[in-house]
Amino acid sequence: MLKKANFALSKINHLKTKSMKKIFTTMVIMLAVASVAFAQPRAIGGRIGYNTEFSYQHSITDGMYVDLTAGLGNAWSYWAYADATASFDWVFNIKGIWNWFVGPAAGLGIGYGANYRDNNYMPLRVNVGGQIGFEWEFGIPLNLTVDWRPMVNVLGFNNTYYAPWSGLFNFGVGLRYRFH
Repeated sequence: MLKKANFALSKINHLKTKSMKKIFTTMVIMLAVASVAFAQPRAIGGRIGYNTEFSYQHSITDGMYVDLTAGLGNAWSYWAYADATASFDWVFNIKGIWNWFVGPAAGLGIGYGANYRDNNYMPLRVNVGGQIGFEWEFGIPLNLTVDWRPMVNVLGFNNTYYAPWSGLFNFGVGLRYRFH
């Protein structure tokens, strides 16, 4: 009986050690990923244009970044909606503090205004497009952008007022604080 108890205890200790090794390895990997993510240049700010948006940029490599925006359009109107967009942009230096950027984008939106309820319009929107623009970097960690983000709705919002191509007129101005 004592032999069986000792065997069971040794098995439990072995499993505890194995579990601790897995937990420790997972924690080391998570810390490494977080360190790499926070070591990359990033920026936060806002963009005003077709929508009023919060913006977060995260550098992938030198000259490439992901731009994530989320905001409201026509916030307190009959056509109110919220949306989020992600774009993958390549950045090219023009001269000194001027850059231009271009890349593909995709978005997701949901209408919450009275028009969607009153007319049974599908409130979900999925769209694809791109982004192109210019960026001016100040001598301080701020940058100003002027961009065009044409988007075509591939799902939803396809009634006569909010046609699939209405996102083609999405011009905007952004101001972001850069963390280096």
